[in-house]
Amino acid sequence: MSIEAKNISKRFGQFVALDNVDLEIPSGELVALLGPSGSGKTTLLRVIAGLEFADSGTVRFDGRDISDRTARERRVGFVFQHYALFRHMTVFENIAFGLKVRPRDTRPSKKQIQEKVHELLKLIQLETLAQRYPSQLSGGQRQRVALARALAVEPSVLLLDEPFGALDAKVRLELRRWLRQLHDEIHITSVFVTHDQEEALEVADRVVVMNQGRIEQVGSPEEVYNHPATPFVYNFLGNVNLFHGRLEGDKAYIHEQKTGEVVYVRPHLLDIGRQPNGGSHFRARIKHINAAGPLVKVEAIAEWGDPVHIEMSQEKFSDLQLSKNESVFVIPKDVKVFSNHKA
Repeated sequence: MSIEAKNISKRFGQFVALDNVDLEIPSGELVALLGPSGSGKTTLLRVIAGLEFADSGTVRFDGRDISDRTARERRVGFVFQHYALFRHMTVFENIAFGLKVRPRDTRPSKKQIQEKVHELLKLIQLETLAQRYPSQLSGGQRQRVALARALAVEPSVLLLDEPFGALDAKVRLELRRWLRQLHDEIHITSVFVTHDQEEALEVADRVVVMNQGRIEQVGSPEEVYNHPATPFVYNFLGNVNLFHGRLEGDKAYIHEQKTGEVVYVRPHLLDIGRQPNGGSHFRARIKHINAAGPLVKVEAIAEWGDPVHIEMSQEKFSDLQLSKNESVFVIPKDVKVFSNHKA
């Protein structure tokens, strides 16, 4: 089921939640709506779901205008951050609920409901917990049950609002990998909201980066991370160093205050050397080294006084034998230059 949102605008009083947003989602994709609080991502999801109605614009499923239809009429599966499971019902009963409350003429038989629920329990790997109550489950298990309940009614699209936001870091990591595997099995068009960049980049086929009610960039995780279209996207997706400067050919001239341009470079795209390499470089003094973890994080102070963040492999760090307060040359490997306006 393809989704198209065209010229969508939505206000809440004086607050502009969505400002003339256009988005197309091909059938079978897993798409992340990514952005900070107040960027409009949840409002856009709710407009697609039919839980909110846009002030202007249209929503189409497979080319059909469904803008005035309710969430029930749109047949969407919706998963909330806080599970919203029925506490007095077992896992089995929670998953079966949407099927049991269908109108009599479309309601499956008792046997068909049992078969469907057991199929979904197998899919979410909780077959042995069918008779447990939500209070007897972990947070990760409850969220899997919520997903199964949304899938039970065979929705046209699956929409998830911060689905792992209430879980601790380790469980989040496990569940987002599980969601990716689940999507690869069932291929239902899915849209999930997150403010977690790592989550979006790891799970989604495409990432929609939003800011102040508008879409800044749409692309694959590799595209939005390595080829950011705007300063906001560069800043929002991962750590970045900002320097005044300019780019001429392959050479970056850093710390030239009057250029009106800003040089953006990620910490892992800065090398350290004890001699200049003939290309772009500047002097810096090492202030702190954090060698815990797969990457070594080096904090330095540039010759003009600004902080510089550098990341390198453990092997590179071992080769260099760096020490605190040492004077070194910092060498940018790849940079992006934007005009000097507010990021």
